[in-house]
Amino acid sequence: MTVASTILIAEDDRAARLALERALKFEGYAVLAASDGGEALELLGSNEPDAIVLDVMMPGIDGHTVCRRIRDKGIHIPVLMLTARHEIADRVAGLDAGADDYLVKPYALDELLARLRALIRRTSVTGSDGSTIELDNLVLDALARRVTRDQAVIDLTKTEFDLLELLVHNQGIVLTRDVIYERIWGFDFETGSKSLDVYIGYLRRKLEADGASRLIHTVRGVGYVARQE
Repeated sequence: MTVASTILIAEDDRAARLALERALKFEGYAVLAASDGGEALELLGSNEPDAIVLDVMMPGIDGHTVCRRIRDKGIHIPVLMLTARHEIADRVAGLDAGADDYLVKPYALDELLARLRALIRRTSVTGSDGSTIELDNLVLDALARRVTRDQAVIDLTKTEFDLLELLVHNQGIVLTRDVIYERIWGFDFETGSKSLDVYIGYLRRKLEADGASRLIHTVRGVGYVARQE
């Protein structure tokens, strides 16, 4: 018998929370529901959900703060952030806080479900073979989800690690933007999405600290490739 995945919802709008809870249960998920950030953190103290749906604007402790706190504790449960704001800066703020994905309200339920499936699928398959991959002086341990460069540990978020693993595993091969979006996020993003560019920027800053050479290269009009400079 397949064990149902558990989703933690943190949403202060009662009607929206109940509607999402009903929809997720209908899809076969087990659901934990919180009405604010503080309650979400309490539930995380005694439960280990497979994914979190986290509203940004909540009274008391907001979604960004909740996400930062769980990442600071070393919790790598995938987080889907919900925001009512459409500006790129607001979405980037969610990614900076440690979210794996974001969705702008009002959202289509089918899209939210697709994104959750993608996040859970990535968690279940990433690093399952325990292989170690090397590129120049970078070593990626898929099983331990650990990355070092010149023996210095590089701290990466879940999505940063998944993206780096995909690129390094296919080193020397140019991956198109569409392929990367499908492999990492599990579906086609809206036209003009900047999520991939944001994460490539994050990875470059971390991998190239202290003047280290570039390992992730842009192939204009196509996508990205991992190779020695």
